[in-house]
Amino acid sequence: MKHIIEGKPATSRSQHAAAASVRLIEVDADSAGQRLDNFLLRHLKGVPKTHVYRIIRSGEVRVNKGRASAETRVQAGDMVRVPPVRISEKVAEKAQRPAPAKDFPALLDDESMIAIDKPAGVAVHGGSGVNFGVIEQLRQARPEARFLELVHRLDRETSGILLVAKKRSALVHLQDQFRERETGKTYLALVQGTWPANKKVIDLPLHKYLQADGERRVRVTTADDPEGMRSITLVKVRKLIEPRPLQGLPAMSLLEVTIKTGRTHQIRVHLSSQGHPIVGDDKYGDFDLNRRVQKQGLKRMFLHAWRLQFMHPASGERLELRAELPPELADFVA
Repeated sequence: MKHIIEGKPATSRSQHAAAASVRLIEVDADSAGQRLDNFLLRHLKGVPKTHVYRIIRSGEVRVNKGRASAETRVQAGDMVRVPPVRISEKVAEKAQRPAPAKDFPALLDDESMIAIDKPAGVAVHGGSGVNFGVIEQLRQARPEARFLELVHRLDRETSGILLVAKKRSALVHLQDQFRERETGKTYLALVQGTWPANKKVIDLPLHKYLQADGERRVRVTTADDPEGMRSITLVKVRKLIEPRPLQGLPAMSLLEVTIKTGRTHQIRVHLSSQGHPIVGDDKYGDFDLNRRVQKQGLKRMFLHAWRLQFMHPASGERLELRAELPPELADFVA
């Protein structure tokens, strides 16, 4: 990775800021195909995610001297202009510390890829107030691995199957399958209320936006919204749970949820839009119910990436991986 510095870095300690300067970063082969926002988040350690998106929207970030969006995919040889960004010395020092080494339970581990069972509460990568995530911990735990990259993402609060590529060719092959909707992704979600048996398909466009505080949010929108993205979710009832009046808990439904499109917060927003929010969801859920289930021992969102079907990037074999419910979720619905 080549870094070319333009201008003089600001080094005054009285400013309580880390050195800042315009940088030109040449995209190498291992980073080709990444979204611009993800590429920047890897290079701007310690810079808040909201600020990264702000400099992209303002046009201060350029790719080959042209404006680009967060979704732009960089290619090998591209020159990315990064404007000066200042962070406190404390944050800068913290960002330089390596993530603690940690391996995660593996469902599959071969020469091409790793499929891990990600626990809830762990981000998949650092950024936005998180110093490190699964990928940084894996790289520290496996220093001999020359290439480790996330194939896709899971929300921090979501547990379950997460794929990591060990080779550039595997990354491209797997991401192409996700992009072309050739994978089968099924989650287990516990929702409030009794899900109607005849409600099997949710086909509603979603609109992504930022709140005033920079928090990312998603809402259902109309078909004529130019920024709406078609989103399809399939729902199957796995188990109905009777009300628990002594604990103040209503009837709930354990669902198998298969997504045909991979939009941000798709499952959470789609289920909530039908009046059946995911239990424990702190963004789109029923906050009063969330407090009650916490008292009963459920202290996280009940959403788990349970089953994943895909073609192995090397052998071409169709695989189906399953990660059973973790104990804290299984115990709650037992």
